[in-house]
Amino acid sequence: TATALVDIMLMSASTSEQLTIIERIFDETAVTPAVRANDTTDIWLGLSGGYGNEPSRAFRSASIDHIQSGRWKCSAEERSKGANLGLYSITFNNDRDLDHEAVTEYREFRHEAEEKGFRHFLEVFTPNAPGRNAPPDIPRYVNDCIARTLAGVTTSGRPIFLKMPYYGPGPMEQLTHYDASVIPGILGGPAGTHHDAFRMLWEAKKYGARAALFGRKINQAEHQLEFVTVLRAVADDELDPREAVKDYHGRLQTLGLEPQRQLDDDLKLTQL
Repeated sequence: TATALVDIMLMSASTSEQLTIIERIFDETAVTPAVRANDTTDIWLGLSGGYGNEPSRAFRSASIDHIQSGRWKCSAEERSKGANLGLYSITFNNDRDLDHEAVTEYREFRHEAEEKGFRHFLEVFTPNAPGRNAPPDIPRYVNDCIARTLAGVTTSGRPIFLKMPYYGPGPMEQLTHYDASVIPGILGGPAGTHHDAFRMLWEAKKYGARAALFGRKINQAEHQLEFVTVLRAVADDELDPREAVKDYHGRLQTLGLEPQRQLDDDLKLTQL
């Protein structure tokens, strides 16, 4: 938190209780604590779970009260103790009944969030198990779902930004040109090469993305702090993606750390 390299730290409700409410590590920092405000079955995965093979269903483990204060039915004064930003996730599967349920659950969450002064950002995943209903154009389908979902939401209930897969320049431009009020952010996905990570961030920003929420790409780096330092430099237009890979490898060498891949291999693009 002291480096000011990240703007948001996303956690579970239990982790946020420890770090935000008990230890107060975000006090006097520029980092905003955020909590996963709902679960969907396709991402609620233990080491042996297979729920991701079935169409997503929405549910919530955490309550807004617990995120904000650490306990159920908190007072208005207690709401400022914890996090006041949550990630709400939806996975559409082009199934009328399941998607109706997902949008209805999201509406109920928004109403509660607005009532309790709780901010959120919206994550929309690629269909995880559409079966015979698989849309022929997945990026267009996801963009359409976002546009339709938010069309009925006024400013007071809207997400402050989006978190979604990066499908390439065309779909990103399509979404941002359709509704300039939408602030798209990208999720990182599998680790890949470091060039994949830096290039994805650089390209997505070029075509309209304004946030990047990377998990595995950071967690699986040889040195997370150095990786985030270089990632931030790319975001701030201080390095281009190829330069960033070389810079990061130089940092690893200075620290005496063995890279996961040799430089030539790490300069390859495997996900874009």
